[in-house]
Amino acid sequence: MPGPLTEAELEEILEILRARSQSMPLAEIADALNASVSRRSLQTRLKRLVDRGSVQRIGGGRSTRYRLPEDAADQIAGPTQDARTGDGDSDAQQPQLHIPLSPGGLEIQSLLRTPLEGRTPAGFDRAFLDAYRPGETYLLTDHERAELLGLGRPNMMELAAGTYARMILDRLLIDLSWSSSRLEGNTYTLLDTRRLLAFSQEAEGKARWEAQMLLNHKDAIEFLVDSAAEIGFDRRSLLNLHALLASELLLDPTGVGRLRRIAVGIGGSTYLPLAVPQIIEDCFDQLLHTASAIEDPFEQALYIMVYLPYLQPFDDVNKRVSRLAANIPFLRANLCPLSFTDVPRDLYTQAVLGVYELRRVDLLRDVFLWAYRRSAERFAVIQQTLGDPDPFRLKHRLNIRQIVAEVIRGPLPRRDALVHVTQWTRAHIPQAEQEQFLEVVETELLALHEGNFARYRIRPSEFDAWQAVW
Repeated sequence: MPGPLTEAELEEILEILRARSQSMPLAEIADALNASVSRRSLQTRLKRLVDRGSVQRIGGGRSTRYRLPEDAADQIAGPTQDARTGDGDSDAQQPQLHIPLSPGGLEIQSLLRTPLEGRTPAGFDRAFLDAYRPGETYLLTDHERAELLGLGRPNMMELAAGTYARMILDRLLIDLSWSSSRLEGNTYTLLDTRRLLAFSQEAEGKARWEAQMLLNHKDAIEFLVDSAAEIGFDRRSLLNLHALLASELLLDPTGVGRLRRIAVGIGGSTYLPLAVPQIIEDCFDQLLHTASAIEDPFEQALYIMVYLPYLQPFDDVNKRVSRLAANIPFLRANLCPLSFTDVPRDLYTQAVLGVYELRRVDLLRDVFLWAYRRSAERFAVIQQTLGDPDPFRLKHRLNIRQIVAEVIRGPLPRRDALVHVTQWTRAHIPQAEQEQFLEVVETELLALHEGNFARYRIRPSEFDAWQAVW
Protein backbone atom coordinates (compact mmCIF):
# COMPACT_ATOMS: atom_id res chain seq x y z
CA MET A 1 0.00 0.00 0.00
CA PRO A 2 1.23 3.54 -0.66
CA GLY A 3 2.70 5.27 2.38
CA PRO A 4 1.42 8.54 3.83
CA LEU A 5 1.85 11.68 1.81
CA THR A 6 4.84 13.82 2.73
CA GLU A 7 4.89 17.58 3.02
CA ALA A 8 7.53 17.65 0.29
CA GLU A 9 5.14 15.99 -2.18
CA LEU A 10 2.42 18.52 -1.37
CA GLU A 11 4.86 21.42 -1.51
CA GLU A 12 5.77 20.47 -5.09
CA ILE A 13 2.18 21.07 -6.19
CA LEU A 14 1.91 24.32 -4.26
CA GLU A 15 5.10 25.62 -5.89
CA ILE A 16 3.61 24.97 -9.32
CA LEU A 17 0.38 26.78 -8.43
CA ARG A 18 2.30 29.71 -6.93
CA ALA A 19 4.13 30.14 -10.22
CA ARG A 20 0.81 30.60 -12.05
CA SER A 21 -1.54 33.50 -11.44
CA GLN A 22 -4.51 31.52 -12.79
CA SER A 23 -6.15 28.19 -12.10
CA MET A 24 -4.76 24.99 -13.66
CA PRO A 25 -6.35 21.71 -14.79
CA LEU A 26 -4.99 18.45 -13.47
CA ALA A 27 -3.23 17.63 -16.76
CA GLU A 28 -1.17 20.85 -16.67
CA ILE A 29 -0.16 20.23 -13.06
CA ALA A 30 0.93 16.71 -14.00
CA ASP A 31 3.06 18.05 -16.88
CA ALA A 32 4.66 20.66 -14.62
CA LEU A 33 5.61 18.02 -12.06
CA ASN A 34 7.75 16.33 -14.71
CA ALA A 35 7.83 13.15 -12.62
CA SER A 36 6.36 9.65 -12.73
CA VAL A 37 3.28 10.47 -10.66
CA SER A 38 0.14 8.55 -11.59
CA ARG A 39 -3.13 10.39 -12.18
CA ARG A 40 -4.68 8.74 -9.13
CA SER A 41 -1.72 9.71 -6.92
CA LEU A 42 -1.90 13.32 -8.11
CA GLN A 43 -5.64 13.41 -7.44
CA THR A 44 -4.98 12.11 -3.91
CA ARG A 45 -2.43 14.87 -3.26
CA LEU A 46 -4.73 17.54 -4.60
CA LYS A 47 -7.61 16.25 -2.46
CA ARG A 48 -5.40 16.48 0.62
CA LEU A 49 -4.54 20.09 -0.21
CA VAL A 50 -8.19 20.93 -0.89
CA ASP A 51 -9.28 19.29 2.38
CA ARG A 52 -6.79 21.33 4.41
CA GLY A 53 -7.74 24.54 2.61
CA SER A 54 -4.40 25.09 0.89
CA VAL A 55 -5.91 24.74 -2.60
CA GLN A 56 -9.30 25.62 -4.06
CA ARG A 57 -11.08 23.27 -6.46
CA ILE A 58 -13.14 24.98 -9.17
CA GLY A 59 -15.75 23.23 -11.32
CA GLY A 60 -16.18 19.50 -11.75
CA GLY A 61 -15.62 16.61 -14.12
CA ARG A 62 -13.31 17.32 -17.05
CA SER A 63 -13.49 21.07 -16.42
CA THR A 64 -12.08 20.81 -12.87
CA ARG A 65 -9.31 23.31 -12.18
CA TYR A 66 -7.18 24.08 -9.14
CA ARG A 67 -5.77 27.32 -7.74
CA LEU A 68 -4.40 28.81 -4.54
CA PRO A 69 -6.95 30.60 -2.35
CA GLU A 70 -6.62 34.36 -2.10
CA ASP A 71 -5.30 34.03 1.45
CA ALA A 72 -2.90 31.24 0.50
CA ALA A 73 0.04 32.99 2.12
CA ASP A 74 -1.42 31.99 5.47
CA GLN A 75 -2.33 28.44 4.50
CA ILE A 76 0.55 26.94 2.51
CA ALA A 77 1.80 23.49 3.38
CA GLY A 78 5.51 23.60 4.02
CA PRO A 79 7.87 26.47 4.93
CA THR A 80 6.34 29.90 5.35
CA GLN A 81 7.18 32.76 3.03
CA ASP A 82 9.88 33.98 5.41
CA ALA A 83 11.51 30.55 5.44
CA ARG A 84 11.45 30.29 1.65
CA THR A 85 13.01 33.70 1.10
CA GLY A 86 15.64 33.32 3.76
CA ASP A 87 14.18 35.96 6.12
CA GLY A 88 13.71 33.23 8.71
CA ASP A 89 15.19 29.77 9.14
CA SER A 90 13.34 28.25 12.07
CA ASP A 91 11.28 25.13 11.81
CA ALA A 92 8.81 26.86 14.10
CA GLN A 93 7.62 28.39 10.82
CA GLN A 94 6.91 24.97 9.31
CA PRO A 95 4.00 22.67 10.10
CA GLN A 96 5.18 20.58 13.03
CA LEU A 97 5.07 16.88 12.22
CA HIS A 98 4.50 14.45 15.06
CA ILE A 99 7.88 12.89 15.75
CA PRO A 100 7.72 10.62 18.80
CA LEU A 101 10.57 11.29 21.22
CA SER A 102 11.96 8.98 23.87
CA PRO A 103 12.21 10.12 27.50
CA GLY A 104 15.92 10.68 26.93
CA GLY A 105 15.23 12.75 23.83
CA LEU A 106 12.73 14.92 25.70
CA GLU A 107 15.23 15.40 28.52
CA ILE A 108 17.89 16.56 26.06
CA GLN A 109 15.45 19.06 24.58
CA SER A 110 14.70 20.37 28.05
CA LEU A 111 18.39 20.77 28.93
CA LEU A 112 19.12 22.61 25.67
CA ARG A 113 16.37 25.15 26.34
CA THR A 114 18.75 26.76 28.81
CA PRO A 115 20.22 29.93 27.22
CA LEU A 116 23.69 29.46 25.75
CA GLU A 117 25.38 31.48 28.48
CA GLY A 118 23.84 29.21 31.12
CA ARG A 119 25.02 25.92 29.59
CA THR A 120 28.22 24.24 30.75
CA PRO A 121 31.17 24.50 28.30
CA ALA A 122 32.08 21.15 26.78
CA GLY A 123 35.28 20.00 25.12
CA PHE A 124 36.08 16.92 23.04
CA ASP A 125 36.12 13.79 25.21
CA ARG A 126 38.22 10.96 23.78
CA ALA A 127 36.57 8.55 26.21
CA PHE A 128 33.24 9.08 24.41
CA LEU A 129 34.84 7.84 21.19
CA ASP A 130 36.69 5.02 22.93
CA ALA A 131 33.57 3.75 24.69
CA TYR A 132 31.94 2.37 21.53
CA ARG A 133 33.04 -1.19 20.80
CA PRO A 134 31.61 -3.00 17.74
CA GLY A 135 29.68 -6.12 18.67
CA GLU A 136 29.47 -5.03 22.31
CA THR A 137 28.08 -1.48 22.20
CA TYR A 138 24.84 -0.67 20.39
CA LEU A 139 23.13 2.62 19.62
CA LEU A 140 20.01 0.82 18.38
CA THR A 141 18.14 -2.06 20.02
CA ASP A 142 17.70 -5.45 18.38
CA HIS A 143 14.02 -4.64 17.81
CA GLU A 144 14.82 -1.27 16.17
CA ARG A 145 17.38 -2.78 13.82
CA ALA A 146 15.01 -5.58 12.83
CA GLU A 147 12.18 -3.11 12.22
CA LEU A 148 14.29 -0.87 9.99
CA LEU A 149 15.55 -3.87 8.02
CA GLY A 150 11.98 -4.95 7.38
CA LEU A 151 11.05 -1.47 6.19
CA GLY A 152 14.12 -0.80 4.09
CA ARG A 153 14.57 -4.10 2.25
CA PRO A 154 13.26 -3.83 -1.37
CA ASN A 155 13.80 -7.54 -2.15
CA MET A 156 16.90 -7.05 -4.24
CA MET A 157 19.65 -7.39 -1.66
CA GLU A 158 21.18 -10.25 -3.64
CA LEU A 159 21.86 -7.98 -6.65
CA ALA A 160 25.03 -5.96 -7.22
CA ALA A 161 25.72 -3.12 -4.77
CA GLY A 162 23.99 0.09 -5.77
CA THR A 163 21.30 -1.56 -7.90
CA TYR A 164 18.38 -0.20 -5.91
CA ALA A 165 19.85 3.30 -5.68
CA ARG A 166 20.31 3.40 -9.46
CA MET A 167 16.64 2.50 -9.91
CA ILE A 168 15.51 5.50 -7.88
CA LEU A 169 18.49 7.76 -8.65
CA ASP A 170 16.53 10.63 -10.21
CA ARG A 171 14.31 10.93 -7.14
CA LEU A 172 17.16 10.29 -4.69
CA LEU A 173 19.25 13.10 -6.18
CA ILE A 174 16.47 15.62 -5.68
CA ASP A 175 15.17 14.45 -2.30
CA LEU A 176 18.50 13.95 -0.55
CA SER A 177 20.15 17.04 -2.06
CA TRP A 178 17.23 19.25 -1.07
CA SER A 179 16.62 17.78 2.38
CA SER A 180 20.27 17.72 3.44
CA SER A 181 20.85 21.26 2.16
CA ARG A 182 17.70 22.51 3.90
CA LEU A 183 19.12 21.25 7.20
CA GLU A 184 22.03 23.65 6.59
CA GLY A 185 19.75 26.66 6.05
CA ASN A 186 19.49 26.46 2.26
CA THR A 187 16.32 28.27 1.11
CA TYR A 188 15.84 26.62 -2.31
CA THR A 189 12.40 25.07 -2.67
CA LEU A 190 11.93 21.52 -3.89
CA LEU A 191 10.84 22.81 -7.30
CA ASP A 192 13.83 25.18 -7.45
CA THR A 193 16.07 22.22 -6.68
CA ARG A 194 14.60 20.09 -9.46
CA ARG A 195 15.13 22.89 -11.99
CA LEU A 196 18.70 23.41 -10.83
CA LEU A 197 19.71 19.75 -10.91
CA ALA A 198 17.91 18.90 -14.14
CA PHE A 199 18.39 22.08 -16.16
CA SER A 200 21.17 24.03 -14.36
CA GLN A 201 18.62 26.80 -13.80
CA GLU A 202 19.47 28.81 -10.68
CA ALA A 203 16.60 30.34 -8.71
CA GLU A 204 16.30 34.11 -8.84
CA GLY A 205 17.09 36.04 -5.68
CA LYS A 206 19.08 33.22 -4.09
CA ALA A 207 22.70 33.33 -2.98
CA ARG A 208 25.23 31.60 -5.24
CA TRP A 209 26.42 29.37 -2.40
CA GLU A 210 22.96 27.81 -2.14
CA ALA A 211 23.09 26.55 -5.72
CA GLN A 212 26.68 25.38 -5.20
CA MET A 213 25.66 23.42 -2.09
CA LEU A 214 22.90 21.61 -3.98
CA LEU A 215 25.10 20.85 -6.99
CA ASN A 216 27.78 19.52 -4.65
CA HIS A 217 25.24 17.18 -3.09
CA LYS A 218 24.28 15.92 -6.55
CA ASP A 219 27.92 15.18 -7.41
CA ALA A 220 28.51 13.48 -4.06
CA ILE A 221 25.41 11.27 -4.33
CA GLU A 222 26.34 10.21 -7.87
CA PHE A 223 29.84 9.37 -6.61
CA LEU A 224 28.41 7.17 -3.86
CA VAL A 225 25.96 5.40 -6.16
CA ASP A 226 28.45 4.85 -9.00
CA SER A 227 31.07 3.52 -6.54
CA ALA A 228 28.70 1.56 -4.30
CA ALA A 229 30.62 -1.69 -4.70
CA GLU A 230 33.96 -0.08 -3.81
CA ILE A 231 33.31 2.64 -1.23
CA GLY A 232 33.38 2.09 2.50
CA PHE A 233 34.39 3.72 5.75
CA ASP A 234 37.97 4.35 4.69
CA ARG A 235 40.03 7.52 4.28
CA ARG A 236 39.81 7.63 0.50
CA SER A 237 36.01 7.40 0.44
CA LEU A 238 35.40 9.94 3.21
CA LEU A 239 38.00 12.46 2.02
CA ASN A 240 36.64 12.37 -1.52
CA LEU A 241 33.10 12.68 -0.22
CA HIS A 242 34.13 15.80 1.68
CA ALA A 243 35.91 17.18 -1.38
CA LEU A 244 32.73 16.88 -3.44
CA LEU A 245 30.46 18.38 -0.78
CA ALA A 246 32.83 21.22 0.13
CA SER A 247 33.83 22.25 -3.40
CA GLU A 248 33.87 26.06 -3.77
CA LEU A 249 32.38 26.51 -0.30
CA LEU A 250 35.41 26.75 2.02
CA LEU A 251 37.26 29.97 2.82
CA ASP A 252 40.50 28.00 2.48
CA PRO A 253 40.27 25.96 -0.75
CA THR A 254 43.19 23.77 0.40
CA GLY A 255 40.89 22.38 3.10
CA VAL A 256 38.78 20.54 0.52
CA GLY A 257 39.22 16.79 0.98
CA ARG A 258 41.79 17.29 3.76
CA LEU A 259 41.62 16.76 7.52
CA ARG A 260 41.45 19.87 9.68
CA ARG A 261 44.64 21.67 10.72
CA ILE A 262 43.01 24.67 12.38
CA ALA A 263 40.93 25.28 15.49
CA VAL A 264 37.21 25.75 14.91
CA GLY A 265 34.22 26.78 16.98
CA ILE A 266 30.59 25.69 16.79
CA GLY A 267 28.12 28.54 16.41
CA GLY A 268 25.27 28.48 18.94
CA SER A 269 26.99 25.83 21.08
CA THR A 270 29.29 25.63 24.08
CA TYR A 271 31.15 22.74 22.44
CA LEU A 272 34.83 23.22 21.55
CA PRO A 273 36.21 20.51 19.19
CA LEU A 274 39.75 19.17 19.13
CA ALA A 275 42.43 21.54 17.89
CA VAL A 276 45.56 19.33 17.62
CA PRO A 277 45.99 18.01 14.02
CA GLN A 278 47.78 14.80 15.05
CA ILE A 279 45.06 13.84 17.52
CA ILE A 280 42.41 14.64 14.90
CA GLU A 281 44.22 12.26 12.52
CA ASP A 282 44.39 9.52 15.15
CA CYS A 283 40.75 9.88 16.13
CA PHE A 284 39.64 9.95 12.49
CA ASP A 285 41.46 6.68 11.80
CA GLN A 286 39.94 5.19 14.95
CA LEU A 287 36.46 6.32 13.90
CA LEU A 288 36.82 4.74 10.46
CA HIS A 289 38.23 1.51 11.90
CA THR A 290 35.31 1.25 14.32
CA ALA A 291 32.70 2.05 11.67
CA SER A 292 34.14 -0.58 9.33
CA ALA A 293 33.96 -3.20 12.08
CA ILE A 294 30.23 -2.66 12.69
CA GLU A 295 28.24 -5.36 10.89
CA ASP A 296 24.70 -3.98 11.02
CA PRO A 297 24.09 -1.31 8.32
CA PHE A 298 21.70 0.73 10.50
CA GLU A 299 24.09 0.74 13.42
CA GLN A 300 26.85 1.83 11.04
CA ALA A 301 24.74 4.67 9.69
CA LEU A 302 23.79 6.06 13.10
CA TYR A 303 27.35 5.64 14.38
CA ILE A 304 28.74 7.85 11.62
CA MET A 305 25.98 10.44 12.17
CA VAL A 306 26.90 10.61 15.87
CA TYR A 307 30.68 10.46 15.95
CA LEU A 308 31.83 12.16 12.74
CA PRO A 309 30.25 15.55 13.55
CA TYR A 310 31.41 15.17 17.16
CA LEU A 311 35.01 14.82 15.99
CA GLN A 312 34.70 17.65 13.44
CA PRO A 313 37.56 16.23 11.32
CA PHE A 314 37.11 18.83 8.53
CA ASP A 315 37.23 22.61 8.46
CA ASP A 316 33.50 22.66 7.67
CA VAL A 317 30.76 20.53 6.04
CA ASN A 318 31.08 17.79 8.69
CA LYS A 319 27.35 17.20 9.20
CA ARG A 320 26.77 17.00 5.44
CA VAL A 321 29.50 14.39 5.14
CA SER A 322 27.95 12.41 8.00
CA ARG A 323 24.47 12.45 6.41
CA LEU A 324 25.68 11.21 3.04
CA ALA A 325 28.18 8.78 4.56
CA ALA A 326 25.31 7.31 6.58
CA ASN A 327 23.96 6.07 3.24
CA ILE A 328 27.08 4.07 2.38
CA PRO A 329 25.92 0.86 4.12
CA PHE A 330 22.45 1.22 2.59
CA LEU A 331 23.82 1.61 -0.93
CA ARG A 332 26.15 -1.35 -0.53
CA ALA A 333 23.37 -3.61 0.77
CA ASN A 334 20.65 -2.38 -1.64
CA LEU A 335 18.58 -1.04 1.22
CA CYS A 336 16.35 2.01 1.06
CA PRO A 337 18.53 5.14 1.34
CA LEU A 338 18.07 7.76 4.04
CA SER A 339 16.89 11.01 2.43
CA PHE A 340 16.04 13.07 5.57
CA THR A 341 12.74 14.07 3.95
CA ASP A 342 10.63 16.31 6.24
CA VAL A 343 13.12 16.23 9.14
CA PRO A 344 12.61 19.53 11.03
CA ARG A 345 15.78 21.58 11.00
CA ASP A 346 15.43 22.77 14.59
CA LEU A 347 14.98 19.23 15.90
CA TYR A 348 17.99 17.94 13.97
CA THR A 349 20.11 20.82 15.29
CA GLN A 350 19.04 20.05 18.88
CA ALA A 351 19.88 16.39 18.34
CA VAL A 352 23.42 17.20 17.19
CA LEU A 353 23.89 19.68 20.04
CA GLY A 354 22.87 16.92 22.44
CA VAL A 355 25.85 14.92 21.19
CA TYR A 356 28.23 17.89 21.23
CA GLU A 357 27.45 19.28 24.67
CA LEU A 358 26.00 16.32 26.58
CA ARG A 359 27.57 13.34 24.77
CA ARG A 360 24.07 11.83 24.60
CA VAL A 361 22.62 10.21 21.49
CA ASP A 362 18.96 9.74 22.53
CA LEU A 363 17.52 12.64 20.53
CA LEU A 364 19.62 11.97 17.43
CA ARG A 365 18.54 8.31 17.58
CA ASP A 366 14.90 9.44 17.72
CA VAL A 367 15.43 11.62 14.64
CA PHE A 368 17.29 8.85 12.81
CA LEU A 369 14.56 6.28 13.45
CA TRP A 370 11.78 8.61 12.34
CA ALA A 371 13.71 9.81 9.29
CA TYR A 372 14.46 6.29 8.07
CA ARG A 373 10.85 5.19 8.48
CA ARG A 374 9.77 8.26 6.51
CA SER A 375 12.31 7.59 3.74
CA ALA A 376 11.33 3.92 3.50
CA GLU A 377 7.65 4.84 3.09
CA ARG A 378 8.46 7.40 0.40
CA PHE A 379 10.77 5.21 -1.67
CA ALA A 380 8.44 2.22 -1.41
CA VAL A 381 5.80 4.27 -3.21
CA ILE A 382 8.33 5.42 -5.81
CA GLN A 383 9.48 1.84 -6.41
CA GLN A 384 5.90 0.77 -7.11
CA THR A 385 5.77 3.21 -10.02
CA LEU A 386 9.07 1.94 -11.44
CA GLY A 387 8.47 -1.81 -11.56
CA ASP A 388 11.25 -4.37 -11.54
CA PRO A 389 14.70 -3.35 -12.82
CA ASP A 390 16.03 -4.54 -16.16
CA PRO A 391 19.16 -6.59 -15.29
CA PHE A 392 20.75 -5.90 -18.69
CA ARG A 393 20.31 -2.14 -18.40
CA LEU A 394 21.61 -2.17 -14.85
CA LYS A 395 24.67 -4.18 -15.89
CA HIS A 396 25.51 -1.79 -18.72
CA ARG A 397 24.26 1.42 -17.09
CA LEU A 398 27.62 3.22 -17.23
CA ASN A 399 28.31 2.04 -20.80
CA ILE A 400 24.89 3.23 -21.97
CA ARG A 401 25.36 6.60 -20.31
CA GLN A 402 28.83 7.01 -21.82
CA ILE A 403 27.90 6.25 -25.42
CA VAL A 404 24.67 8.27 -25.37
CA ALA A 405 26.58 11.25 -23.96
CA GLU A 406 29.21 10.89 -26.70
CA VAL A 407 26.53 11.03 -29.38
CA ILE A 408 24.98 14.16 -27.88
CA ARG A 409 28.26 15.96 -27.29
CA GLY A 410 29.35 15.15 -30.85
CA PRO A 411 26.86 16.39 -31.80
CA LEU A 412 26.19 13.49 -34.16
CA PRO A 413 23.29 13.30 -36.65
CA ARG A 414 21.40 10.02 -36.94
CA ARG A 415 23.52 8.36 -39.62
CA ASP A 416 26.85 9.22 -37.97
CA ALA A 417 25.48 8.26 -34.56
CA LEU A 418 24.57 4.77 -35.75
CA VAL A 419 28.07 4.21 -37.16
CA HIS A 420 29.73 5.50 -33.99
CA VAL A 421 27.55 3.44 -31.64
CA THR A 422 28.08 0.29 -33.68
CA GLN A 423 31.87 0.69 -33.75
CA TRP A 424 31.98 1.47 -30.02
CA THR A 425 29.81 -1.54 -29.18
CA ARG A 426 32.03 -3.94 -31.17
CA ALA A 427 35.08 -2.62 -29.32
CA HIS A 428 33.71 -2.63 -25.76
CA ILE A 429 30.76 -5.03 -25.40
CA PRO A 430 30.97 -8.87 -25.40
CA GLN A 431 29.86 -10.26 -28.75
CA ALA A 432 26.91 -12.19 -27.30
CA GLU A 433 25.45 -8.96 -25.87
CA GLN A 434 26.19 -6.57 -28.73
CA GLU A 435 22.86 -6.82 -30.53
CA GLN A 436 20.84 -6.18 -27.36
CA PHE A 437 23.14 -3.34 -26.34
CA LEU A 438 22.69 -1.62 -29.72
CA GLU A 439 18.93 -1.93 -29.41
CA VAL A 440 18.94 -0.41 -25.92
CA VAL A 441 21.14 2.54 -26.96
CA GLU A 442 19.04 3.27 -30.04
CA THR A 443 15.90 3.19 -27.89
CA GLU A 444 17.48 5.62 -25.42
CA LEU A 445 18.48 8.04 -28.18
CA LEU A 446 15.02 8.01 -29.73
CA ALA A 447 13.41 8.60 -26.33
CA LEU A 448 15.52 11.65 -25.44
CA HIS A 449 13.68 14.93 -24.93
CA GLU A 450 14.14 18.16 -22.99
CA GLY A 451 12.71 16.61 -19.85
CA ASN A 452 15.12 13.67 -19.43
CA PHE A 453 18.53 14.52 -20.90
CA ALA A 454 20.05 15.55 -17.52
CA ARG A 455 20.50 11.91 -16.47
CA TYR A 456 23.31 11.69 -19.03
CA ARG A 457 25.08 14.66 -17.40
CA ILE A 458 24.51 16.78 -20.47
CA ARG A 459 24.31 20.57 -20.36
CA PRO A 460 21.24 22.24 -21.87
CA SER A 461 23.39 23.92 -24.53
CA GLU A 462 24.85 20.55 -25.57
CA PHE A 463 21.37 19.04 -25.84
CA ASP A 464 20.11 21.97 -27.92
CA ALA A 465 23.07 21.67 -30.31
CA TRP A 466 22.46 17.93 -30.71
CA GLN A 467 18.74 18.37 -31.33
CA ALA A 468 19.53 20.82 -34.14
CA VAL A 469 21.46 18.16 -36.08
CA TRP A 470 19.45 15.09 -34.98
